[in-house]
Amino acid sequence: MKRKIAAIFAADIAGYSRLVAEDEEETLRRLASYRQVTDDFIAKCGGRIFNTAGDAVLAEFPSAVEAVRCAIDIQESLRTRNMAYPPSRQMAFRIGITIGDVVERDGDLLGDGVNIAARLEGLAEVGGICISRAVHEQVANKLSVQFADIGAQEVKNIPTPVHAYMVAMRREDGTYATPQVKKPVKAAPAGAPAWMWPAAITLVLLAAIGVGGFLTYTKLETSATKPASVASSTPTSVPVASASPAPSAAPSPSASTAPSAPAKLAPAPNLAAPASPVPPSPPPSISSGDKFVADSTPFVSDRTRSALATEYLPAGDSKAVALNINGFVGWSVAQPSEDTAKTAALELCQKRADNANSPRKCELYAVGNTVVYAHGQPPLPPLPWVRRDALVEKPYATRDVPLLRDPARARLDNLFVPGRKTRTIALGPGGQFFFNSGIDSLEESARRNLQACGAVAGVPCTIVVVDDVFVVPIPTTLRVTGFFRAADSSVIAPGERNEVARKLADATAGWNAIAVGAQGRPGLGLKAANEQAAVNSALGECVKRDSDCRVIAIGPFAVGPN
Repeated sequence: MKRKIAAIFAADIAGYSRLVAEDEEETLRRLASYRQVTDDFIAKCGGRIFNTAGDAVLAEFPSAVEAVRCAIDIQESLRTRNMAYPPSRQMAFRIGITIGDVVERDGDLLGDGVNIAARLEGLAEVGGICISRAVHEQVANKLSVQFADIGAQEVKNIPTPVHAYMVAMRREDGTYATPQVKKPVKAAPAGAPAWMWPAAITLVLLAAIGVGGFLTYTKLETSATKPASVASSTPTSVPVASASPAPSAAPSPSASTAPSAPAKLAPAPNLAAPASPVPPSPPPSISSGDKFVADSTPFVSDRTRSALATEYLPAGDSKAVALNINGFVGWSVAQPSEDTAKTAALELCQKRADNANSPRKCELYAVGNTVVYAHGQPPLPPLPWVRRDALVEKPYATRDVPLLRDPARARLDNLFVPGRKTRTIALGPGGQFFFNSGIDSLEESARRNLQACGAVAGVPCTIVVVDDVFVVPIPTTLRVTGFFRAADSSVIAPGERNEVARKLADATAGWNAIAVGAQGRPGLGLKAANEQAAVNSALGECVKRDSDCRVIAIGPFAVGPN
């Protein structure tokens, strides 16, 4: 690990969960398009994306000036794109920027600089930019834009207020809008000695604790005590917070394994079997405001789901559950208030995550029996998640995993290869990957990795490895550049895309390849015995219909020249 000073850029889509709920497929397609815009601007301005999570982007810049210039370019470009949509379907980013001391670990950045940038993003207006005072000092005389001083702002999990500025964004007519000034933190009255505030707060807290203790004691005298801890089933008469068994999911780029032995809640479906004529039911979708269902809780183990069903769900007092996408979880029941329960659940979850060096922050998932998780259910591919096909399977070798960088491959060699069965790797179209090991069932291993990977990628990921075997075709004749979706392919003629997608969906065994010519007419090689046979068949069919044919997809992957 090394420390450095960097300009940290944090961006997030306003109202993303609502957009997904209204039209998931259209939102994901536009997200991919908008992310291409943001990624291009970040690269042109000398930035580097070091983390993504669904609709969120974290990037570093060597210069605050370049970070702000990049943010302005992004917002103006996306504002133009949004003009094609009604206001309810517009996809607008909030952006926060600060300069801070950060720690670099395996390509990821951690520290207060990252946290403050994320909080500034939350202060920004929809389609706006919020910067810290340190950034303002660097850019105020170097960029021809206006700023609005919004003063010191109290933000979550940052002990001292952050002095912030809004960047005035240009309107369609070329003028600049005046940002809506947030209410600054009020200073303490000059005549009040500093020691009086902690003393007053202490007295209030002591009074509240006394009242809460009396009410709790009275309640316990008239009702039976229930167990409230996963670690111990001994009845207790005081409010407690419970932690889950250690999770085993591991993210990219800082993937790690912590084997667990989750219990099965029900017989797992046979993911290795061929698809049945009637497709299996997908996992239930859940969003903020829904009723809490233990079996729908994402990221966590089956054993944790069982514990939530038996320990958390029946508890009737103030309670809360917190989790992160690595599967760490903490919950708190029998608390004197919901705020106390939320704080205890978050602290317990974060403590477990920090102890395991998980880079992901814990978030509230449920308060009482109501889901409050803002990100919704992570996107998952259709079932079955794993197909076993002897024609495409081959022994696992880390060097053959597509789309990964060398540090990611090193982590797989060090952590995945020696891991216990069952273990899987989920891969996303942008090189996102999650893996785990020591899981009791293939179903759970695949589910947890796909949920975590989908939450980061923002689109469904694919299980590419089970134990010691690749379970999808891994191209060797051409270089993998991403995932392939016929319906979204811009090089296939529009009238041909649906038919290509249909034929691919029916070709569930063997090797598939797609070639396309200058006029966008495709040629398909389906259900071939090997990669070369599929490629030759696709090219042969294409040249009968078009000219200048080239292969654009092999198996589930988009491909290009080596």
